[in-house]
Amino acid sequence: MLTNLINAMEHAIQELKQWPEKSVQVFHHNDSDGLTSGTILTRAFERQGYVVQRFCLEKPYPAVLRKVYEQKGKILIFADFAGRIAPLLSELNKGRNLTLILDHHVAEASTDPRVHNLDPDLYGLKGDRDISGSTTCYLFALAMDSVNRDMAHIAAVGAVGDGFFVNGQLVSQNREVALEAVKQGLIEIRKHETWEQYLLKSSKGQINCIEFGDYLDILGGVGYYQKGPDMGIRVCLEGVSPESDRMVEELKVIRTKIFNEEIARLQAGALQKTPRIQWFHVEKRFFPMGVKMIGAFCDAIKDTDLIDPMKYLAGFQVIPDEIPGFGAITFNEVKISMRVSPYMEGEIRAGRATGLNIFLPEATNKLGGFSDACHSLTAATTVAIGKEEKLIEEMEKILKGDS
Repeated sequence: MLTNLINAMEHAIQELKQWPEKSVQVFHHNDSDGLTSGTILTRAFERQGYVVQRFCLEKPYPAVLRKVYEQKGKILIFADFAGRIAPLLSELNKGRNLTLILDHHVAEASTDPRVHNLDPDLYGLKGDRDISGSTTCYLFALAMDSVNRDMAHIAAVGAVGDGFFVNGQLVSQNREVALEAVKQGLIEIRKHETWEQYLLKSSKGQINCIEFGDYLDILGGVGYYQKGPDMGIRVCLEGVSPESDRMVEELKVIRTKIFNEEIARLQAGALQKTPRIQWFHVEKRFFPMGVKMIGAFCDAIKDTDLIDPMKYLAGFQVIPDEIPGFGAITFNEVKISMRVSPYMEGEIRAGRATGLNIFLPEATNKLGGFSDACHSLTAATTVAIGKEEKLIEEMEKILKGDS
């Protein structure tokens, strides 16, 4: 499994070295895993002498991809997303650019030899258990040059931030990267009775990696339209600063206000229910926060009395017609994020309930929507505005077995 993945990475790196272009465009996600992935790749490529253009995306939207693939002869890297849409990237690329996908979500094989899908899912590793996007990018950077071993702690932060633990601890490749950071003296693993705590060593003392992941999530998610991702990359490389602390505190105030107002709406009856799904729509009320925040809000309420623990949870948010660094792009779409209660998580892991990655993409595709990064316990897709209720109906049909 891992050996085959590393071999594929080394093959892609050989092609990369022969490619005439010496600038790289890195597209990465805006959560803690995506920001650490973007950081690792940016530094690794700069160390090789490449000029790096970095773009932070909430999702690899088709409208953005079409614009990206108007280019020819470029090196395009996708980190922490795009594994599932390798066929789409292949169709858009048509052999014109060298594309590398360093994702960890459920993936499909590429149909273009110049689109290298290096998603560990294709090599038998589970993205919601074994390996994060950051660890995938770290392994790639390590295959590129062993000097990049010094970024193990950044990869570990992304793995912890993504929150996929087994019995309270990181496992498989995520654990290996954390142990490497321990060996370098940059992370301490503190064992408790039923879980482990991961502590990042910094100039300000030890920082809990979960809290640091939350810090990055705030910068990348709440601050998406306010240059938060750029600050997140700086923090990954240089550590927290008074400037980043101020930005995070200001963003927390925005998030708390918006979340509290939405909770009040749900308490007033805005939560709608079907036999297996409970859902709500925030419209444009979460702006200026990024659309990642609909998932963060679902996370915040999934274990509260507001939610029926035996139903799937879904939230919709309108996607703003703007991508930082790209300018105006017309979407006319909503994002749906889905989460599950601790009870439903147990049912899914035990095989007694269907994972989100099974029925949400299927229902989305039936409505002509876009699906990419979906795990069994967390998932998100997009559909056209006005198709929200139809999407819920399609998911109910699939879950009932009528599809």
